[in-house]
Amino acid sequence: MDILPRLRNRNIMIFCCGKMNKNTCYNCINNSIPEGKQIHSQTTARAFVVSTISLQQNTLINMYDKCGNCMDARKVFDKMTEPNVFSWNMILAAYRRHRLPQEVLTLFRQMQQTDVQSDQFTFSSILPVCASTGTIEYGMEIHKRIIENGFLSDIVVVNALIDMYAKCGSIRKARKSFDKMPQQNVISWNAIIAGYAQHGLVEEALETFKQMQLAGVKPDSATFASILTVCAKMGALEHGMEIHLRVVESRFLSDTIVANTLIAMYAKCGSIQKANGLFNKMPQRNVVSWNAIIAGYAQNWLTENALEIFKQMYLTGVKPNSATFASILTVCAKMGALEHGMEIHEKTMESGFFSDVVVVNTLIAMYAKCGSIQKAYKLFEKMPEPDVVSWSAIIAAYAQSGLVEKGLETFKKMHLAGVNPNSASFASILLACAKMEALEQGMEIHQKVIESGYLLDVVVVTALIDTYTKCRRIHKALRLFGKMPQRNVVSWNALIGGYAQNGLVENVFNIYKQMHLAGVNSDSSTFATVLPVCAKFGAFEQGKQIHLKIVESGFLSKVIVANALIDMYAKCGSLQKARKLFDQMHYPDVVSWTAIIAGYAMHGYRNDVLKLFEQMKHSGTNPDHVSIVCVLFACSHAGLVDEGCRYFNHMNDSYCIMPTVDHYVCMVDLLGRAGYLEDALNFIIKMPIKPNVVWMCLLAGCRSHKHIGLGEYTAAFLYELYPKIAAPYVLLSNIYAELGRWGDVQKLRTMMKDRQIKKTPGCSWIEVHKMVHAFCVGDRSHPQI
Repeated sequence: MDILPRLRNRNIMIFCCGKMNKNTCYNCINNSIPEGKQIHSQTTARAFVVSTISLQQNTLINMYDKCGNCMDARKVFDKMTEPNVFSWNMILAAYRRHRLPQEVLTLFRQMQQTDVQSDQFTFSSILPVCASTGTIEYGMEIHKRIIENGFLSDIVVVNALIDMYAKCGSIRKARKSFDKMPQQNVISWNAIIAGYAQHGLVEEALETFKQMQLAGVKPDSATFASILTVCAKMGALEHGMEIHLRVVESRFLSDTIVANTLIAMYAKCGSIQKANGLFNKMPQRNVVSWNAIIAGYAQNWLTENALEIFKQMYLTGVKPNSATFASILTVCAKMGALEHGMEIHEKTMESGFFSDVVVVNTLIAMYAKCGSIQKAYKLFEKMPEPDVVSWSAIIAAYAQSGLVEKGLETFKKMHLAGVNPNSASFASILLACAKMEALEQGMEIHQKVIESGYLLDVVVVTALIDTYTKCRRIHKALRLFGKMPQRNVVSWNALIGGYAQNGLVENVFNIYKQMHLAGVNSDSSTFATVLPVCAKFGAFEQGKQIHLKIVESGFLSKVIVANALIDMYAKCGSLQKARKLFDQMHYPDVVSWTAIIAGYAMHGYRNDVLKLFEQMKHSGTNPDHVSIVCVLFACSHAGLVDEGCRYFNHMNDSYCIMPTVDHYVCMVDLLGRAGYLEDALNFIIKMPIKPNVVWMCLLAGCRSHKHIGLGEYTAAFLYELYPKIAAPYVLLSNIYAELGRWGDVQKLRTMMKDRQIKKTPGCSWIEVHKMVHAFCVGDRSHPQI
């Protein structure tokens, strides 16, 4: 049957099935490729005038493209004797829509070798491809052609040019192109604001937003989405609230995209209450809205709330997408909630997302972080074609589990499978090396990084710096850092963390200052790294200065930062400030509670410790192993033997916490301080693990109660077990001295000398004019000794 319509105009062919008007092809819209091919076969059997043939072929290209058949579109194009600019634009658009950027660039080069002149549509199609591939050199060539062809006044082309420069990392060129425009529309302003957003230039983005309004250009949903993303990225809550007012004034609050971005902004700035308020008031919510609030709770460590929202989403009939599953599985990974993770695993299968690479990769990461490495590997093995992210996920899984050798073996298998490692793969394997202080393997990977051309990648070099600092090769880390062409906040954090870990206090503060002088703003990780150094070395003034910086930067709402501040103030002796900060927190997590409990324990407020511990339980926050340690410490120092024993005996039943070395040490200390030395000895004998520190606690108890017999027995045991440790000799020597047995003291000193055992020299830190100085016994190197 002939399904071609009759031509209404003998020079123009309306190429459709006659089921729709004008040039719209019904087959294209409905992806009816078999019917489209039938039309194609009928038209090729007929003769038409040249102009009609050209239009026919262009329409065929369009049909095949819309039906998802790029290959047939290309076949039609290749058979064209004289493709015009419209034909070239259509095939370029087809390849671009099918995400084949290299083919687009190759075709454009071929087009330049013909007599066909590019038009504004050609340039506005090719520039986004340069943007997505990051090929700025080629983008600059196209810029020249745009000038030659006289399209620099075309607003659509220049907007694409601004976007290309911004996405390729040249925000200066983007701004220059923007400033030269005779007239800018809302898309032009959006492009430059989005450019600043991508580069994390908050002030510039906000200033441009103000200029846009002064120029009388009304922002649209894309403008608000871009500027709010900037505020979210930089934790700029105050600026975000200002933009919120503008959104309300401009009547864009009912726009789902804008509302979703507002929720994400508030969540990322730590104001989850405002995010939740907005979410509840939304007249219409899409899957992105649900994803935003789930991710918000997850980012603020309110993992139970995130799971609850996920359940509500299901009950309201909103179908989750891959991003939803990725977010909620990340929550399960953070919580170590294996059972919840397995439930969600089942839901991914029910929803048909089990074959989704993003979801499977997140499942692998979840199982790994929940300690189920076998399940992670089974998932990975079942993948028909694991991508580089999948390989990176399983390597990271081995890294987190401390299986360095397995990680390295998988890294080699990845090479053999023909999958080239990316920055995430290198970062994952280097994490394993850093965690296990595997210097040799780290140096091996360093060589692979050089060979693969990733030595300029910020993420990879940062991971290398972290590896070398953890392996106590700070000079190698510093050398790498010095050679970095670009340093982001993570790179600075790695170096600061390295110095902190190696106990180089002065260097920590020097690098922190240098970072700010270099114009790099601290993030929550910076503060969470520097504050513990202030806490450890009693740098109270430094800590207060950092507190001011945190307030200025808007990071006080970040739970991780607030926790570090509480800990710092408590350890620096300002318990009042620590408590004030704690009381101001909207959602204290287990770390917050533990920090304040530890502060009270350290200052000897035993009753407050136990009171806070009970409050924490009533708030619905389950204690972790550190909280229990703090409680046992308080009981030990208060002589509350019965209470301490009760907390210890119930920790497994009540909170599913298995005792660790720290708990055993606290119990031995509790019994030893109270004079129950025989009970302490029996407790040690029954322990599944017997580290030297518990014997040291028992020996300290013997010293307190001058129990010479048990003291000698414990010391003799320690001499045999740890012959090179000085502490047991010193403690026993102190017992002899307190009993006036000076002959025995002398014998011990002679024994230490013969065995070449030296006591580790004492070291003190003092803060003068906001500078921390270290002084060790016998060290005369300090200029102001």
